[in-house]
Amino acid sequence: MLKIHGVPISVHTRKVIVAARLKKLPFEVVPVVPVIPDNQPANWRELSPTGKIPVLQDGDYTLADSAAICAYLERRQPEPPLYPSDERRYGHALWLEQYAGGTVFRDVVHVLFHEVVVNPKIKGIATDQSRVDQVLTCVVPDVFGYLDAVSGEAFLAGDAPSVADLAVASNLVTLQYIGFALERERYPKLANLFDRVIRIPAMTDALRAEQPVVQQMNLKSEFLNAVLN
Repeated sequence: MLKIHGVPISVHTRKVIVAARLKKLPFEVVPVVPVIPDNQPANWRELSPTGKIPVLQDGDYTLADSAAICAYLERRQPEPPLYPSDERRYGHALWLEQYAGGTVFRDVVHVLFHEVVVNPKIKGIATDQSRVDQVLTCVVPDVFGYLDAVSGEAFLAGDAPSVADLAVASNLVTLQYIGFALERERYPKLANLFDRVIRIPAMTDALRAEQPVVQQMNLKSEFLNAVLN
């Protein structure tokens, strides 16, 4: 059985969990929360050279980084595919996965998560509201405006969901958990894409399974009521 080290509400860990669910690969989640001191296993730096989550263990094989893990799972179980067969759509899926894991996560979700959750609730540091405001007013319009522009009537890289959809939607889930609503009137195509992706059975099941952690952390999940209830 696969072992996925991380925490389900992590943007990148969730992406891997959904990929494993889509491919019907049995797995267990081994809780690791890097932002909590002394939470990691003793050999954590051997498992994760960067110290980040997720990490996959498949027997005696260990792999870090969610993009690498999803690509590995694709080779391990090709069906259903998470990467389009058409070379241009394939390239587009890779690009948007990287954009989600880089720009969307690094410049939006990671900053806001640390300012409203990690700093005040774990480190005892007051939220820097000016930093929050800067992200919401200066960064989000550019990032979400781009994602809205590339969202169509189906999925980001074709008629079937790809790794790009999992990566983008996972960021939007965590963003809303911490209290920042997706502005549906401003980004209607992105909102419609999000609604389609969270209704993929593997994504819905993953979201349902992580609700105990969501409740324990007192995060907001009302935006999922129509899907989970």
